[in-house]
Amino acid sequence: MADVDQRRPTARRLRPLRDLLPYVAPYGRRIVVALLLLLLAASATLTLPYAVKLLVDGGLAQPAGSGLGERMQAIREHFLLLFAVAVVLGLATAARFYMVSWIGERVTTDLRQAVYAHVLRQSPQFFETLKTGEVLSRLTTDTTVIHSAVGSSISMGLRSIVLFAGGLTMLVTTTPRLMLTVAGIIVLFVLPAALIGRRVRKLSRASQDRIADTSGIAGEILNAIPIVQSYTQEQAEAVRFSAANEKAFATSIRRTGTRSAFTAFVIIGVFGSLLYGLYGGVQAVLVGELSAGQLSQTALYVMVVAGSVAVLAEVWGDLLRASGATERLMELLDSRSPIDEPPLPVILPAPAGGLRVVFDKVRFAYPARPEQAVLQGLELTIDTGQTVALVGPSGAGKTTVFQLLQRFYEVSEGAILIDGIDLRDARLAELRARIAVVPQEAVIFSGSIADNIRYGRPGASDQETRAAAAAAFVDEFVQRLPEGYATFVGERGVRLSGGQRQRIAIARAILKDAPLLLLDEATSSLDAESERVVQAALEAAMSGRTTIVIAHRLATVQRADRIVVLDHGQLIDAGTHLQLVERGGLYARLAALQFGL
Repeated sequence: MADVDQRRPTARRLRPLRDLLPYVAPYGRRIVVALLLLLLAASATLTLPYAVKLLVDGGLAQPAGSGLGERMQAIREHFLLLFAVAVVLGLATAARFYMVSWIGERVTTDLRQAVYAHVLRQSPQFFETLKTGEVLSRLTTDTTVIHSAVGSSISMGLRSIVLFAGGLTMLVTTTPRLMLTVAGIIVLFVLPAALIGRRVRKLSRASQDRIADTSGIAGEILNAIPIVQSYTQEQAEAVRFSAANEKAFATSIRRTGTRSAFTAFVIIGVFGSLLYGLYGGVQAVLVGELSAGQLSQTALYVMVVAGSVAVLAEVWGDLLRASGATERLMELLDSRSPIDEPPLPVILPAPAGGLRVVFDKVRFAYPARPEQAVLQGLELTIDTGQTVALVGPSGAGKTTVFQLLQRFYEVSEGAILIDGIDLRDARLAELRARIAVVPQEAVIFSGSIADNIRYGRPGASDQETRAAAAAAFVDEFVQRLPEGYATFVGERGVRLSGGQRQRIAIARAILKDAPLLLLDEATSSLDAESERVVQAALEAAMSGRTTIVIAHRLATVQRADRIVVLDHGQLIDAGTHLQLVERGGLYARLAALQFGL
């Protein structure tokens, strides 16, 4: 990939920037205004050397016979002209800066939103290979680089191109013989500069990748601080982060060094060429071929052109870096979730007391391990309003059943039907709106307790929220908190105990009031007293809806209408607790080991 990148022509190295056009296009009018202001500012800049020429030749270089008053009047007029040009330059530059900065901020905001919204729609498979920290790095670091390019670098580049072209045109017009020679010398620097620029872009992409690596490590470890500290791995993790950080630093320094060499090469080459032309202009004044004003004009235009080249060298490096950042962001936007919306979705029937769920010869293997089937021809029917417990050893496929029901993954063979409709034929939002989930590890968001419960149904009233909280035994501990339901729980609910977090997750599912309830050992983090109360609340929540429970604890299993025993992705037995114990199969052995029977 790197070799291909090295052979790319200049235009192709900046090609990823074209992907930003859909985000820039909506602000076409502001861009036109910014370009007009840019042209006005550049024109004022190019007018200054000519105004200085008029000052020198029309004021300072007046014939000796001219009166002092007449000369002072001429000088005053020329200074007023210079001031007028400066006012135009200042106002146009300030207005251009504001307009371009606004465009840069707006485009970056839109792009960040588009990438984030797109990532949220990806299936869990997407995050099997891409770390969350890397996604965050692309959302922050890469968009910052693009903001710098869109908000200033492109504008400065266009302005410098106008100044360079205008200044060089004026130089060729005023001293054609010398400046044509200078232009020929400048061309000699183009090829080496292009080669160095190619190296800059390659290192810019590598630098962004290394920064993303450090973000990935930091995000993973900071989300697992208790485990890291429990196993006293702080120093080891600091060393691991340091190694990645040093790699990022080394890559960044190589990029900076190459970019510095590129800048120095361009500035020295072009400035030297222009100084050669200016030297020729001085000789022309000495022999009477140029006036002092023309020489002053030539010197200022040389400064304008040289300054433009210096800016262009910097801008080129920024654009190469922005091109790499854009390429990384577009990789995210171009990723497509394997879970597609159906082209002609089937409307799911209105739920009436639960859903009927059928697994019809379902075979499934995770994409990361396609040769290892987790479910092997699973056939299972769960009737409307029934409570079914899934039991089996680790790796039997219990959690996979939950993930397939929510269509986080596609089945490899067979079909899953809800009320007779294949999941793949229903809209994802409509399907998932009919499912409430309580995971084994409760997910709590930063915010208040009420906010977390309302996550199940954002439009719920305070009364409905508190009713769900009371049913899940949340009200008991909230009453002891000074701020009640407005209590801030911290990131991932760090201010709450495990049992409190689990009860909030249960309240969230109760508030959603979905016809299909998925419980992944929902009472595993509760003490005996809380479990009894929450179990009663869950039984009330199960009433009138279909419930599937991944169960290990006896209290949960005994209350199920039917227990389904899975092993190696196959249904090997089903029945009530007493029936399965009497048969003496796998369930009886699990019950003896786990429940002490």
